[in-house]
Amino acid sequence: MRTINLARIFSIFGLVAASLGLQSVQADEVNIYSYRQPELIQPLLDEFTNRTGIETNVIFLQKGMIARLEAEGTRSPADVLLTVDISRLQNLVNAGVTQVVDSDYLNQNIPANFRDPEGEWYALTLRARIVYASKERVSEQALTYEELVNPEWKGRICTRSGTNAYNLALISSVMNHHGMDQTKAWLQGIKDNLARKPQGNDRAQVKAIWAGECDISLGNTYYMGLMLSNEEQKAWADAVRIIFPTFVDGGTHVNVSGMAMAKHSPNESNALQLMEFLSSMDAQQIYAEVNHEYPVRPNVALSELVESWGTFEPDNLNLDTIGANREQALQIVNEIDFDG
Repeated sequence: MRTINLARIFSIFGLVAASLGLQSVQADEVNIYSYRQPELIQPLLDEFTNRTGIETNVIFLQKGMIARLEAEGTRSPADVLLTVDISRLQNLVNAGVTQVVDSDYLNQNIPANFRDPEGEWYALTLRARIVYASKERVSEQALTYEELVNPEWKGRICTRSGTNAYNLALISSVMNHHGMDQTKAWLQGIKDNLARKPQGNDRAQVKAIWAGECDISLGNTYYMGLMLSNEEQKAWADAVRIIFPTFVDGGTHVNVSGMAMAKHSPNESNALQLMEFLSSMDAQQIYAEVNHEYPVRPNVALSELVESWGTFEPDNLNLDTIGANREQALQIVNEIDFDG
């Protein structure tokens, strides 16, 4: 009876603690909410644990990160938030679910144009929004984003949904260069040149080029590496080459993957260690080798594969501005019924 009573007491205490929002802080762990697929970040997390002894726990979310953090409130176990798009980073900040990180190490490693001026978010990698072009049917070696509306591309372009985060970021960049009216006309021109209704992901567009359904598509650079390492998809990748488009008055549009510290992080010290590690030379090298991405930190060597694709000059538009235009970009997509 004594054992049973003690068990009941401990059980009741646990319920009371939970109701009060109490949480245990583990000195040897860091909890990650991630929009990045686990296999893309696991090599980095394994190396972090090897170096620090801090275990990493990852919850992969396809959507709903803000809603989850808001529902959890001060009881949230989240320490570090990883995202795959500048607008999602800014949405986290605007929702008030992040906190300022003051780190000289991070500020030294990550260029000012790829981090929030207040320290609410930091970019980790760059991905260019490029053109995949058929090796057989496209002779052009260079293009501008503006030229994609020209008549010679009528019925030759494939792309995923206009509401996709990567496409919205590109449309936002066009808006920065040309204003809302010209951007609307540009996107209508892209729609008029489509070979088929927007569908699928970036790799599905390359498959369509391989199948002869279209000649060029919009996509992120790192998908080339992912396709080449996939037995089924390698044939798709072999059918195309990469062209780095530019704006007439600028460079190649880039988006970022990035990180922020959760507002109610229960393991702030561990979270900071992870964030600083991800900006380190070694971690950035892992990003370059494993994920086929462009490191955000300067002077990190590219992988041999990524280097083979060629070099580009990133557009110099401020990432904050691109994120701020997202709602107007979505408005244009809906107004012209881009996906219809």
